[in-house]
Amino acid sequence: MTAPLDIVVVGLSLSSSWGNGHATTFRSLLKGLAALGHRVLFLERDKPWYAANRDLPEPDFCELRLYDSVEELSTTYRRALAEADAVIVGSYVPDGVAVIDLLMEIASGRVSFYDIDTPVTLARLQRGDEEYLAVRQIPGFQIYFSFTGGPTLVRLEQEFGAKSALPLYCSVEAERYRYTGAEPVWDLGYLGTYSPDRQPVLERLLIEPARRLPDKRFVVAGPQYPAEIDWPENVERIDHLPPAEHADFYSRQRFTLNVTRADMVAAGWSPSVRLFEAAAVGVPIISDPWDGLGDLLPEKEAILIARGTDDVVDALCRTDDGARSRLADAAQAIVLTAHTGVARARELAAALDQDFAPARMAGGRS
Repeated sequence: MTAPLDIVVVGLSLSSSWGNGHATTFRSLLKGLAALGHRVLFLERDKPWYAANRDLPEPDFCELRLYDSVEELSTTYRRALAEADAVIVGSYVPDGVAVIDLLMEIASGRVSFYDIDTPVTLARLQRGDEEYLAVRQIPGFQIYFSFTGGPTLVRLEQEFGAKSALPLYCSVEAERYRYTGAEPVWDLGYLGTYSPDRQPVLERLLIEPARRLPDKRFVVAGPQYPAEIDWPENVERIDHLPPAEHADFYSRQRFTLNVTRADMVAAGWSPSVRLFEAAAVGVPIISDPWDGLGDLLPEKEAILIARGTDDVVDALCRTDDGARSRLADAAQAIVLTAHTGVARARELAAALDQDFAPARMAGGRS
């Protein structure tokens, strides 16, 4: 085990899971770090849309502080940043470029980047969009931690000049994501914020199956869906589902659907937190296809992969309870072994401490 570390994380949000997947990712990782004895200060930009939807205002596993400006980071938190063993800044942090410049000035050589949106980030940088990260800053990071593994890691080093690019996938809080004992209500469910690039896939893999199977029940949970979407009558809508209700939501599904952002499909090796949450609860998963998915969860053993509407209809109509249980059990065993917050925190701490290189996960570089 590595020695206890004092870590400062500057991230998009920890206090609110509204409209973002960052909060649940950070919560699982930071809980894991606390369980291993590490100390974390999380600095979050105070934004009104998160302030109105805070579902974890006072975490018990780290210190959370809100700040109003880059200047406040420079003054109020300068000492904490200067004395930290490691400083980690996440993707999509407001005024990210200025924040990173400041962190590199205060904590020179100890700043790492945690990209929870790697394919999106790289696509933006290629377009010249440097909203939260500048190309010139990448070589300055101690480690570039990436939500995406596989060839993207090589690209980060060879094309963008990262000193060290390592996979740090999302993870699940195993103690929170368990089967609740609820009876299944929906035949297929989906949990995710609206995204224009995901919507056509959701149409093919849930909305069209719902039209074809009017006797079955479906549900879509998540905010920001346009009012003009034509939902079939057998599709229930839930606008926002806080993390405390996720486990029960998954428990009430016979299958759950995983849909991946287009940039992440193109990059491959980009598992979402929803994938691991559903597996931990023990609900069988149907997912859209992408490179590396089968390395994490073997197809037809731990997950069903749907390439079109017919695949979903077939799964819902032909998969018996025994087969569903086998799929769910296999995925659950994999996730609870390799993809918990403690497992991910151990990888992060080992990389930061540099006592030894963290084991490459499936889909990482050989």
